[in-house]
Amino acid sequence: MKHLNITVQGKVQGVSYRASTKAVADQLGVRGIVRNEPNGDVYIEAEADTMFLDMFLEWCNEGPQDAKVAEVKSNEAELKNYRNFEVVKR
Repeated sequence: MKHLNITVQGKVQGVSYRASTKAVADQLGVRGIVRNEPNGDVYIEAEADTMFLDMFLEWCNEGPQDAKVAEVKSNEAELKNYRNFEVVKR
């Protein structure tokens, strides 16, 4: 199991990015959270086996149909042992 903190930049708010991220995470068995940031980015914490995280990250670079992803930054962090994947609304 690995934990990644992921920041997605570009046109990623108002295009169903969070809902699509949750659907993909649920399909892949990835656990964690996704939320919009005040600066227009989308922030994700994701936990899964390396193979599934790689597939998840690949998807994050594409996003849903109307998204225009400019950059995805990710770094490994300490496991938080999430139980599921949730969309966090502020």
